[in-house]
Amino acid sequence: MARPLRLSSWAMSVEYAIRDVVVPAKELERKGKRIIYLNIGDPVKFDFDTPEHVKEALCRAVREGKNWYGPSEGLLELREAICEKEKRYNDVDITPDKVIITHGVSEAISFLTTAVLEPGDEVLVPGPTYPPYISYPKLCGAKPIPYRTVEEKGWKPDVDDLRAKVSERTKLLVLINPNNPCGTVYDQKTVKAILDVAGEHGLLVASDEIYDRIVFEGKFKSTASLAKDVPVVGLNGFSKTYLMTGWRLGYLYLHDPEGTLDELLETILKLARVRLCPNTPVQVAAIEALRGPQDHVAEMVEKLRRRRDLAYKRLNEIEGISTAKPEGAFYIFPRVEGIGSTWRTDKDFVLELLREEGVLVVHGSGFCPTYGPGHFRAVFLPPEELLEEAFGKLEAFMERHVSP
Repeated sequence: MARPLRLSSWAMSVEYAIRDVVVPAKELERKGKRIIYLNIGDPVKFDFDTPEHVKEALCRAVREGKNWYGPSEGLLELREAICEKEKRYNDVDITPDKVIITHGVSEAISFLTTAVLEPGDEVLVPGPTYPPYISYPKLCGAKPIPYRTVEEKGWKPDVDDLRAKVSERTKLLVLINPNNPCGTVYDQKTVKAILDVAGEHGLLVASDEIYDRIVFEGKFKSTASLAKDVPVVGLNGFSKTYLMTGWRLGYLYLHDPEGTLDELLETILKLARVRLCPNTPVQVAAIEALRGPQDHVAEMVEKLRRRRDLAYKRLNEIEGISTAKPEGAFYIFPRVEGIGSTWRTDKDFVLELLREEGVLVVHGSGFCPTYGPGHFRAVFLPPEELLEEAFGKLEAFMERHVSP
């Protein structure tokens, strides 16, 4: 008789709320219920499309036989194009040898946390945060520690709270700017203050900037461009700005002003070699994405701005719902009245809304057990008429359950 297999407790504890909620939605769909999906940040699922010149570049690469294994760190020409892009748009000076191409930002997070963290280490993450910044540290036996972001100030980081949570076990400090799930764009003063904390305590900073060009208010300023003597690992990719979500291509770079990250770079390169290499034809197309026409970016941002304005207005009109105004990305993170009374948890709220109205959002606690509960995250990617329908259904739902 086979001995029962003991699974990793770390792996078994992993959750990814954004996709976990799809499971009950698909079950309802199989039973014939129509679902409006507002859970996943995939513009290409709606009326956004990958630029034609990027599609053509991919097809051309395949036809021309560029289908071989590439270097583990990624094609040199793509890494050069990334350096050009980071300098042009973000005022960051890096060299190709400090850039590693990954299968999306998710793999970049995995590489970084695996290279840096050991059991017992702590990682400071914004609360709420993008869930992989909770899950990947846990897989290393490390502990994610959320620092407060202030809802009343548009979810800006509370730097004093961050400073108070630094301990002798803190190894890594994470920023997500523009922010997922709240849509906040951190101002330059806040980023500098966070860098000061990192410098005081000798912390490595990871700055996730995949929404760097999707900004409605304020001005995005890259963390690395403001860091003088603090090492920064930048994480970015092609899914959002270049509408290449299913193509799964990202990158990380090391801003290393004092030459302290050579060992980290070599360790990440070792991890990259283990997984062989990124997709070669997609990398060729990504070069065209960076160096080719950029017209679609302004068009996409303007379309998203209109949908952001609609979402912000309609959600605040619903009795029992209130929300801050997103400044970037394409997410909104409203507060819900009645969680803890009408609904036991925010996840119960999400599942009941799904069952009754066929609208799928993500429970806020899935983004942080401390600062996320009582909220939900929704995307405002769909066309206006579909957003109106979804918010109308949410309004009817709230009227039945919360209104006196």
